Amino acid sequence: MAKIIDKRYEFVLFFDVENGNPNGDPDAGNMPRIDPETSLGLVTDVCLKRKIRNYVELTREGQEGFDIYVKEGAVLNAQHRKAYTALGIEPQPKKLASDDLTRFMCANFYDIRAFGAVMTTEINCGQVRGPVQLNFARSMDPILQQEITITRVAVTSERDAERKDREMGRKHIVPYGLYRGEGYVSAPLAERTGFTVEDLDLLWEALINMFDHDRSAARGKMASRKLFVFEHESRIGNAPAHKLFDCIDAVRRDSTTPPRRFDDYEVTVDETALPSGVKLVALI
Repeated sequence: MAKIIDKRYEFVLFFDVENGNPNGDPDAGNMPRIDPETSLGLVTDVCLKRKIRNYVELTREGQEGFDIYVKEGAVLNAQHRKAYTALGIEPQPKKLASDDLTRFMCANFYDIRAFGAVMTTEINCGQVRGPVQLNFARSMDPILQQEITITRVAVTSERDAERKDREMGRKHIVPYGLYRGEGYVSAPLAERTGFTVEDLDLLWEALINMFDHDRSAARGKMASRKLFVFEHESRIGNAPAHKLFDCIDAVRRDSTTPPRRFDDYEVTVDETALPSGVKLVALI
């Protein structure tokens, strides 16, 4: 039987983007997300979870227990119906879900075990709070939202071809940005969803490699640069998360020029401030 994690973890992920859009904002014409008060770039937790889901689906496709609940084209009621079919139960409107249905969903869908899910639709499978949670990632310095005009030599229709005009378009990029994301893994919540040591190892694997399988012309060159994991001795934890996050920082080596590569930053770790009962591991 797979072992459920019995320790608390926090982690810090540094990733960067070069000439790409790490997370477009549909309310701003898909421009890179930004904090309007500080001009720091933002990448939402939902965006990062999407990349983790995509990596798991790509690398564990067809393996029992590693299906993905929230994926492109998925119909959630159809996902819930799998649990009813497996348990031989007929769905009934407005009926509360049994614990067996929720356990089936946790056992078969990796992202439910990790992130939790609200499955209280017409075909009700309950809801569960996941042990893995992430914050918005934020750039270390203000970013430049740059709009690039592009042309297309092919046209859409015969009518457009007669005008012999090139079609114009735009793409939005960040010339360079180093982002910091933070996350949490709760042992007590892992017990509720069945999140195992194997699942945790897969989470680290996904955070390290997810950008290598998420290439597109819009996103430019993105990479995970540093991943630090804080491991507590106890399941409840030995220190507040914010004190651990304060032990790690990234600062520009030369503040007189704009950053354009990862080596323009120095990532520092203050191990003297690490509280007792917490171990720091650098996975990258």
